Amino acid sequence: MTFTQILQLTDISRADACSTPLARAATSPEHADALAHSLKALADPARLRIISIVSAHANQEACVCDLTDQLTLSQPTISHHLKVLVEAGFLSRAKRGTWSYYSLVPGSLGAVARVLSAI
Repeated sequence: MTFTQILQLTDISRADACSTPLARAATSPEHADALAHSLKALADPARLRIISIVSAHANQEACVCDLTDQLTLSQPTISHHLKVLVEAGFLSRAKRGTWSYYSLVPGSLGAVARVLSAI
């Protein structure tokens, strides 16, 4: 008896071995790239903490000074994380005098949650 007879291996090189049709459209390469960019922006503990701090403030808006008081990061590092979150569309920035205020973009986190639940 041969090895393949003992294990009852299936020949996957046959054309009919994998022919299950898709039940719905798969994510396009462009959509996958955009989603990966958004998830990369969120996939950092400091950025998740920044979003949490901003959303915990009244009107979901926080001054950059509020962030530096609560994070154990240097100001340039916080600025970098804020820039990434703004570019990804999770936060918006408003300058008032010498201070910058960051607020959550309405629906931005919900949009990611909906996309993930549909995958």
